[in-house]
This record gives sequence, C-alpha cells and structure tokens, in this order.
Amino acid sequence: MVDRKLGTACERLLAIRSRQRLQRLDLGLMRRVLQALLRDAWPNGRFDLAIHVVAAPEITRLNESFLKHKGVTDVITFDYAEKEGQASVRFPGEPAVSASLGRRDACPVLLHGEIFVCLDEALSQARRFHTTWQSELVRYVVHGVLHLLGYDDHESRARRKMKRVEDALVRKLARRFEFSRLGRWPVNVA
Repeated sequence: MVDRKLGTACERLLAIRSRQRLQRLDLGLMRRVLQALLRDAWPNGRFDLAIHVVAAPEITRLNESFLKHKGVTDVITFDYAEKEGQASVRFPGEPAVSASLGRRDACPVLLHGEIFVCLDEALSQARRFHTTWQSELVRYVVHGVLHLLGYDDHESRARRKMKRVEDALVRKLARRFEFSRLGRWPVNVA
C-alpha cells in the first residue's frame, strides 16, 4: 500500500509489505497505525518510508549481510535520508526534542528509509514479555521510526531516553487502535 500526498508542502509516501507466511496481517489497519504514529512523531514532516514485515530467515540474512551481526533480530532500520538542517519534534509527554537533547547533530527534513520487522521475533518476544505479537510488531515499527528521527540506542543513557519515548508512543497508539486486529488468522496451524 502506498499513500501519496503530493503537491502540498509535504510529500508523504508510505509502503507496507508483508513478506512472511506465519500470519495474515491487516495491512490497512497497519497503515492507519503508521499514519497516526507519523502524525504524532513527525507532524509536519515529509517522509518516504517502506515497512517490510518479514520472517526470521530474511531478517537474519539482512542482519548478517549489512550489519555483520550473527543471527536473527527484531527490527532493522535503513536510513537513506541526507541529514540537512535541524528539526524539532514533539513527543507525547515531552517538550519539543531538538538535536541538543540527545539526537544526532543534524536531523532529516525528509524521513527516508526502510524498516524491516521480524514477525517470528514478535511471536517469540510476546511470549517472553507477556504481551501480544501484534503489540510487539507495532513496537518494532515505532523503534524503527525513532531511529529515523535520530534516536540512538548504543549507549545506556540514550537507550533509556529512546525507550521512554518508544513506550509513550506505543501506549498512545494502543489507546487509539486495537492491535489484536492486526492479525488473528494463523496461516500455518500446527
């Protein structure tokens, strides 16, 4: 699915693909969740994003090929934006965030990238954290968008800050959407 809003001050392109066979996903609902996330996290900004829901073998290949990390992971974000200028974004429960508050020195005027989320990991981590796989999947997308916005999770202080913003955004989205409706119908029943 691709949303286009052209000819205005903002260009907004959003593609969502499911390339896994574990669960059928309601891509229309996923698109609405993502649109709400982007309205909250990047209210007046332009974006050109692709979200791919994939299975463990595909994300493992990406992780090993591009990041040189062994094994499966939950989310991988590829940022294609040229960093130009400074930007400020208001997150739920926080004042406007600027580059001086823990973000990269230059923030993208255009969010441009791809986010790969692993459904197998969402299923696994949901059991571990006593939540739903749908909520985990939304969390992974939020995490990827935050990376595109300049949040970093390599150092503990930055990771804690990113986690607080991530939690706030996931809670806000959960109040607006019933995540369980993202997918209910198992394709492969054991």
